Amino acid sequence: MDTNLERSPVYQQLNARLRASLAKDYRNGDRFITEREISERFRVSRATANKALASLVSEGVLEFRRGVGTFVRRNVIDYDVRSLVSFTEKARAAGQKPATVLLTFGQLTAGEAPVEVRTALGVADNDLLWEMGRIRLADRAPVILERRFVVHRHCPRLTKSQAEGSLYQAWTGAHGLTVAGADEVIRAVRLTAEEARHLRTAAKAPALEVQAVGLLEDASPLWWERTLYRGDRYEFHSRLGPIQTATPARGVLRPGEA
Repeated sequence: MDTNLERSPVYQQLNARLRASLAKDYRNGDRFITEREISERFRVSRATANKALASLVSEGVLEFRRGVGTFVRRNVIDYDVRSLVSFTEKARAAGQKPATVLLTFGQLTAGEAPVEVRTALGVADNDLLWEMGRIRLADRAPVILERRFVVHRHCPRLTKSQAEGSLYQAWTGAHGLTVAGADEVIRAVRLTAEEARHLRTAAKAPALEVQAVGLLEDASPLWWERTLYRGDRYEFHSRLGPIQTATPARGVLRPGEA
């Protein structure tokens, strides 16, 4: 067993084993083993089995149907707002084949980019940026439309083939960067006619928009993105902590929302 797994809590070890079983032995829609069966097969308490099972349900990997059982759920891709995970990994975890269509890829000066991009990335007008537009597909169906600007000096040898795959893997592997995280704003939107065409859905269909700034370990910005997720193919998941008082409030109300 992996030494890191040995040090993790029992339910996390169990969670990893259940994931491995899901990937190997189950297809979408299959009925999953029960809490009692998990307890007996893996020799853990019912409470531990319940916690691991509940974790997979909360992540959208499994679906609980009251009075029927728990079923494998792979047709919807989940977005965990607590961590950065590449689309490639998420699609594969959902049992789907990932692919990328590169709409645009090239260099430009920051002065040619929108003002909000220059401000978010803290760059001067003559600094170079990479600019790319991508459609991400799962089992040949477009699920994400993305526009991204990347600070050139952090990855000057970025290639088109890297942009067609996982940028996270390229940055942390080929370019030796340490990505610390991202600041995100998530909102519900309706797709324009052009956006809907790229995503092969109806104009004004609902989508989730993420605007984000990715940060390196020294807190310097690496990328800015505006990404649209098809509302019928994506679910956003999070796990909240204890109740707290928001002081100051972390949300921003738009006019008419008070």
